[in-house]
Amino acid sequence: MVSAVSAEADPVQKKAIAATPTDQLKPGDGPTTKVVNGTRTTVKENPSVIAGIRAGGGGPQGQSCTASVVGKRKIITAAHCMIDVGGAKSYIYGDDDLNTAGDETFKTKVASYKAHPKYTGPNSWQQGYDVAVITTEDDLPVPQSQWAKVAGSGDSALTQPGKSGVALGYGKTSSGGSSGVLYKATLPVNDANDCQVFNVRVNPDVMVCIGYNDGRVATCSGDSGGPYTVDGVIVGVVSWGASGCDRYSIMARLTNEMGDWAKKEIGGDPDPGDGKFTVGLTPNSGKVDPGKYISTTLTSQAGDQGPEDLQLSAGGLPAGTKAVFQPDAIRSGDSAKLTFETSGTTPEGSHKITITAKGASGAKTADYTLAVGEDPQPGGPKVTVSPTSGETGTGGVLKTKVTVTDGSGSIKLSGSAPGLTMNPMFFPQTVRSGGASEMSVFAPFNPGSYTVTITATDGAGKSGTGTYTFTVR
Repeated sequence: MVSAVSAEADPVQKKAIAATPTDQLKPGDGPTTKVVNGTRTTVKENPSVIAGIRAGGGGPQGQSCTASVVGKRKIITAAHCMIDVGGAKSYIYGDDDLNTAGDETFKTKVASYKAHPKYTGPNSWQQGYDVAVITTEDDLPVPQSQWAKVAGSGDSALTQPGKSGVALGYGKTSSGGSSGVLYKATLPVNDANDCQVFNVRVNPDVMVCIGYNDGRVATCSGDSGGPYTVDGVIVGVVSWGASGCDRYSIMARLTNEMGDWAKKEIGGDPDPGDGKFTVGLTPNSGKVDPGKYISTTLTSQAGDQGPEDLQLSAGGLPAGTKAVFQPDAIRSGDSAKLTFETSGTTPEGSHKITITAKGASGAKTADYTLAVGEDPQPGGPKVTVSPTSGETGTGGVLKTKVTVTDGSGSIKLSGSAPGLTMNPMFFPQTVRSGGASEMSVFAPFNPGSYTVTITATDGAGKSGTGTYTFTVR
């Protein structure tokens, strides 16, 4: 969190011990402080802020740093948040208080990141250049109009001494305080000559000194990478400060070539959604009860660059749900079975899951609507299968009755399952609400278990699904 602290100062202050304000800061480092200021705020008021999480992080849910959304899959933060600490990194969006799990609206992993080329390794924050641009695995749920704006070399006036800006973060409220709650504070820009109170030099070429020498308002552990904004533009990211969070706060300066570099990285990479192939899901929605599973088929087609290897992943899964790909990597033009395995703790409701296929030419996504414990499209058809399972030898034929209720107009039936050489057939293929059809499934010649997803689509375009499982001996 942004800390607001007071300290009993000696008439002549000693040099302050400088530390990166990450979760590596331990209670007791530096003098004891007491929160006396700082303002709670929300993601709604600051829609570009996002919480940095790492495996082993010291804050709630592993919170370690703060960052800002600056693109469709781009985040800006401090380089030391990526390089100086270990553990897998991810980001949580939409939660004002990480101490209560489950409030977040979105979580994504880090696909890749680039630190400024002059940030040469752990503890390089002491020399500056403490900025990094991250590419996430999934599209961030922030509209373009709300992406944070990043300063560059043409904005040097925004970091002149006397300017005032807002720091934002999920960090601690004191060196030994709690963290995980979003705070903001207004802090002035200072002349760097007045900020040489640390055992590390404040270099005005690559750093901005903000706040107060008595630390009555300061950034602290966990705020690292968070934005310092002047006139609506990020002019610096939280880099370091006093180990006790009781003196000035130091930002990585963006009103220079560092900002130019960051802006190039934000806008310079190919759009991750511009893969030279196509992917789809058949069906793209389904209903399942908590603790059960449902399957769909991911299909792909190669583009004009020819076949390429695709890595498959799923984002936006509801709590307690696993996505299992069989296989988890394909060649464009091939297909894969995708099964969503829910648990008894998976929340009921409609959940949008994004499936991503990544290849050498980029990435493409397809969405699946998973309804847990409710209809995926209220008022749409409901599918009942009887019997729900069967067994046969290789090349055999299985039959089952498919009954459709609700829905409107003519209702068309279709079915699919990974591994089948021929899609199921329905007699008749079109029914009306209350009608039934016989489904014939032609077993493949490979022994194993298979799941057929049956989709009923009515005249209004609404759909419902059911499943039939069978074993080939």
